[in-house]
Amino acid sequence: MKGLMVLSAALTCGLALFLIGFVLCKGVPSLTWELVSTKPSYLNDTIGILPDILNTVYIIVATLLIVLPLGVGAAIYLTEYAASKRLVAVIEYAAETLSGIPSIIFGLVGMLVFANTFGKCLLAGALTLVIMNLPTVMRTAQESLKTVPTSLREGAFGLGAGKWRVVRTVVLPGCVDGIITGCILSAGRIMGESAALLFTAGFAHALNGFFSGLGSPGATLTVALYLYANEPRPGAKEASFAIAAILMLLTLAINFAAVLVGRYFKKRSAL
Repeated sequence: MKGLMVLSAALTCGLALFLIGFVLCKGVPSLTWELVSTKPSYLNDTIGILPDILNTVYIIVATLLIVLPLGVGAAIYLTEYAASKRLVAVIEYAAETLSGIPSIIFGLVGMLVFANTFGKCLLAGALTLVIMNLPTVMRTAQESLKTVPTSLREGAFGLGAGKWRVVRTVVLPGCVDGIITGCILSAGRIMGESAALLFTAGFAHALNGFFSGLGSPGATLTVALYLYANEPRPGAKEASFAIAAILMLLTLAINFAAVLVGRYFKKRSAL
């Protein structure tokens, strides 16, 4: 059994290293300053991914601005305020169900609800991603809130602090590492999502500002990867591998940042 477990771990690590190495070896040679700093032009037959990079940043920021207050607020309510255990169980079951639904279904729902309301734009894609990531953020924040010792709450209540003051000054600072780590990992999931955005955000490669971009259709890096991988024009395959390398590097950076943030706050709380 020990040999089987070691073999399973080795296969898992080997597959991950092979995937990372293959993508980086194929994509890094195609990364150029012209590629990442310009927009595509069919007249000049050039490919640029600057609009896709900006659209990815816009949709991550918009999604996090909406999902973080909702997810953390729901977690605070379920952990600190909800008196009915049956209600908490129902909400947790609904969150677990939502987290298990395939992303393509979220894309169809987003197309029917948000795209028909706002049109195909980054805002419709961001609202769809909010629904997708709300269970993850809520459950992560909820588990982080549960790690705060009950004695800290009781001590604050004994000093005469109210419920909200205890939550704001004792509970949240005691679990901020888990909440921030969950938010960083959610950003990585948002960045890597493509199926839901194909139906809601559109495929445009235009340069826009933040607010004008939210109201306009736009392709993120993952959607651009899908488009260029299926495009017969010269250089499209190389551009798709370059985008894959960028996404791989960003994913590694986000996971590394999550680990560093968790260690930082753990050291800070231990002082």
